[in-house]
Amino acid sequence: MTTGFSRLRREDLLKTACEVIAERGFGHTRTVDIARAAGVSQALLFYHFETKERLFAQAFGHAVRLHLNALDDVERSSGTPVERLRTLLRLCSPAIPNEGWRLWIDAWSEAMRSPELEEMSRRIDSRGRMLMRSIIEAGVASGEFACPDPDDTSWRLFALIDGLAVQTHTHPKVLSRRRVNALVRVAAANELGVDAEKL
Repeated sequence: MTTGFSRLRREDLLKTACEVIAERGFGHTRTVDIARAAGVSQALLFYHFETKERLFAQAFGHAVRLHLNALDDVERSSGTPVERLRTLLRLCSPAIPNEGWRLWIDAWSEAMRSPELEEMSRRIDSRGRMLMRSIIEAGVASGEFACPDPDDTSWRLFALIDGLAVQTHTHPKVLSRRRVNALVRVAAANELGVDAEKL
């Protein structure tokens, strides 16, 4: 499986697996569901991934890689700390109405029983917090932010984002997208001593 076609096919299968798992959940997704959605046989799935557990772990790994790439883009950006933080908050917004958050939330639950998912989810959580902390530290150094402890602030802001994501996607009629985004912006502004309108 070293040809360009095989790699492309594998990526397509992982993308489809992510979509099906996000819709049905890890616990209710069968390999036959993914095979049907991808228009392939179960035999082909097992040829590529060998087991259901490996398919699920690699599907989540595919989603993790895409998000890590997006975080890398924020890190490489030449914008000011305020601009980079604004981009990061939008990227991680709990109000985004797509299958991404449903996949993350379900993966967190499964991670309590799967060492592989636990390691991947912990790695991406850590990467996001480290990026936020470095942006805040740069903002403090430039005088854009006033924050005595960027690490604590990063933990609090990501805890708020994650908690609101669970609420928003579990109880979609409780909070509007506008209010969710406002809650995150105001919390970040209060932590950093800036006007919320800047975020």
